[in-house]
Amino acid sequence: MSLSADIPARRLPDPAAMLRLIKPITWFPPMWAYLCGVISSGAVLTGQWSIVLLGVILAGPIVCGMSQAANDWCDRHVDAINEPGRPIPSGRIPGRWGLWIALAMSVLALFVGWQLGPWGFAATVFGVLAAWAYSAEPVRLKRSGWWGPGLVGLCYEGLPWFTGAAILSAGAPRFEIVIIAALYALGAHGIMTLNDFKALEGDRQTGVNSLPVTLGPARAAKVACWGMALPQLVVIALLMLWGKPWHALAITALLVLQVAAMRTLLSDPKGRAPWYNGTGVTLYVAGMMVAAFALRGLA
Repeated sequence: MSLSADIPARRLPDPAAMLRLIKPITWFPPMWAYLCGVISSGAVLTGQWSIVLLGVILAGPIVCGMSQAANDWCDRHVDAINEPGRPIPSGRIPGRWGLWIALAMSVLALFVGWQLGPWGFAATVFGVLAAWAYSAEPVRLKRSGWWGPGLVGLCYEGLPWFTGAAILSAGAPRFEIVIIAALYALGAHGIMTLNDFKALEGDRQTGVNSLPVTLGPARAAKVACWGMALPQLVVIALLMLWGKPWHALAITALLVLQVAAMRTLLSDPKGRAPWYNGTGVTLYVAGMMVAAFALRGLA
């Protein structure tokens, strides 16, 4: 990671640009996954709402927000091609302020994670390191269309789910919880691949080998669709095996709707990817909560 900046530090950042830098719209997936972990743990929530709330804030505004700031700082050259109006390339966050914000939020994340006990702190350390490994040189896992989306999917869906369950259980989550959380994290690889469509041109010019770049939009979209669907089929099979047929049926119905949306996506992958991220992904995360309640019934 280079500490040099393209824009001289001549003024303070614009507050609105600082909010945009940490992208509130991206906070929902890890917050939702954390709540799925809380529900799936089977713990009685009476008297523990402060822990739940602190965990939700940590997963969303703090850790996810920090990861977005780190990514924007490390991607400022790519964003200058793809989206020059974003906070750093536009100069609304000048100089090294993007870096300082990301580092300060990393420290804040570790402080808050410490309040959630050993499991919460360990998960926070992993999340912070993963955020920088994804974006920053020399690691910069986002250069890979396989490792990059896989790491983000893990940190958006699997890690918060595991953390919520561990904190409320005061120990390692049950085997069933770990398996279901891992499956939904695996499926999130497809979601992250579709998210890469918006940066196609900048990625191609700057050597980021996302799947839309290496496979082309049509093949990448097919890989993403299969990547999202197959883990859900395994979830359905496991819930049937564990005696939760109604929950399995509900997730099946949600998957059928996703497949219908996937057909629309595949008709125009590049143009329809943003639409699918608002439609099919909503159905995907709804299935996560259904699975969480099924797991709660197994406690």
